[in-house]
Amino acid sequence: MATAIATDKVIGTSAAQQKVNLLGLSAVKMSDFFASIGEKPFRSQQVMKWIHHLGVSDFAEMTNLSKALRDKLQEIACVEAPVVIEQHDSKDGTRKWLMQLSGGNCIETVFIPDNGRGTLCVSSQIGCSLDCSFCATGKQGFNRDLTTDEIVGQVWLAAKSFGTLAPKVPRKITNVVLMGMGEPLLNFDNVVDAVNIMMDDFGYGLSKRRVTLSTSGVVPELDRLGDYTDVSLAVSLHAPNDALRNELVPINKKYPIAMLLDSVKRYLDGLPDTHRKATIEYTLIGNVNDRPEHARELAQLLRDVPCKINLIPFNPFSGSGYESVTQQALSTFQNILIKAGYTATVRSTRGDDIAAACGQLAGQVNDRTRRSERYAQRV
Repeated sequence: MATAIATDKVIGTSAAQQKVNLLGLSAVKMSDFFASIGEKPFRSQQVMKWIHHLGVSDFAEMTNLSKALRDKLQEIACVEAPVVIEQHDSKDGTRKWLMQLSGGNCIETVFIPDNGRGTLCVSSQIGCSLDCSFCATGKQGFNRDLTTDEIVGQVWLAAKSFGTLAPKVPRKITNVVLMGMGEPLLNFDNVVDAVNIMMDDFGYGLSKRRVTLSTSGVVPELDRLGDYTDVSLAVSLHAPNDALRNELVPINKKYPIAMLLDSVKRYLDGLPDTHRKATIEYTLIGNVNDRPEHARELAQLLRDVPCKINLIPFNPFSGSGYESVTQQALSTFQNILIKAGYTATVRSTRGDDIAAACGQLAGQVNDRTRRSERYAQRV
């Protein structure tokens, strides 16, 4: 079921653009902001709690701040999230939002409930430059990075839509995964700030095991990641050898599998928690990468990588040219991995009736054929 959301809010007005959007400031940057306007550091914690714990965007409602400070914030700052244009609710409980950003582009954000666990899948870019052959987002091309406030704003809006940004109300969102539109590591600084806000006690207080960054394998940025955060890691692998992965995930031509897995191991080795594992994501595509020999090759490939494997049945979309995996092929593939000693789970297809399943997120990207030269050089 789709619900159109009426709004008279204008995105990206000149007045708002001149103000500091506090929604996207990490704890350190929030403290620096208040120091810059002559306020004590504890003000940053107060304001973060108003924004992220209580969902308050109007400074006038922040009653433990002096009126003079509230008036000052009204002049120089704002709390502004993307605007929800549509909300789609699936028969299985999945919810998808179409959110509009400055410039008129839209992104999609999805909430997936599962036995008391609620996972929010957020986007990090408008479109994607990596052009993975089985992903609807990549077919749209790349427009721009999301700002930190646009990434965090997806969590803020989703929580508000469930009425859970309030005292003593159980949080419906228990996990956040950066598996929506875009490659998170190509928007490094904004993504790192966003996940750190999600894990901050004055932000959303999520455990480092409950916030997951998914990457297709931008090795130089992955090698930097551990210096800035200890977020959980997922790797979009999708093939057990370079020849096949070159076809499915073109970035593999620059950063092949051996290089990628070495980087994954370095990241895990650098975490203070020595029991952490990476999640290997493997989209099973009918008659492409779903054969028993692929499963056996994958088991051998990952033998030295602390990991669990998440098998994802391919979700068809218009123009993909690929087919869904059969249940028999899926079961055979999973059983081979389990017998080899791996934890191998199958991601349930959720929200496919509202095009919210894995690989189906498309949003609305203006100038969809545009490819940034700087991104082409980086990947």
